[in-house]
Amino acid sequence: MNEQRRQILQMLADGKITADEAEQLIGALEREQPESSSAVLTRPKARPKYLRVMVTTQDEDGPGRVNIRVPLQLLRAGVRLTSLVPPQALSKVNVELAKSGVPIDLTQLKPQHIEDLVEQLDDMTIDVDQSEAKVQVFCE
Repeated sequence: MNEQRRQILQMLADGKITADEAEQLIGALEREQPESSSAVLTRPKARPKYLRVMVTTQDEDGPGRVNIRVPLQLLRAGVRLTSLVPPQALSKVNVELAKSGVPIDLTQLKPQHIEDLVEQLDDMTIDVDQSEAKVQVFCE
């Protein structure tokens, strides 16, 4: 416990200040405290710009490789464009997507949802190793 906090608690114990005043003083101390040294030393993580999907296979035809790099900005723009599509058309698209096995409701897709998704993708890495293929999905 730092010295200033100890002094506030001592003033409270001595009856020089009330509990509410002590709480306000401690709150002010917490707001004034600089970030911890470990937080200062770490650099903020760069915002990811791409979703990368890499597939490497080895079969009787020889090695194969697929390397897809999708700009996350394209994903954001697509979500904004859905607001321009009439609700009747979105309903029809939802029905067709469901028939194809993609249960997504485009009427519920909002820009703030995509930002949450992109933020979660930042920490995502998927590696699938099989004897004949390797799949990696990650953000960069």
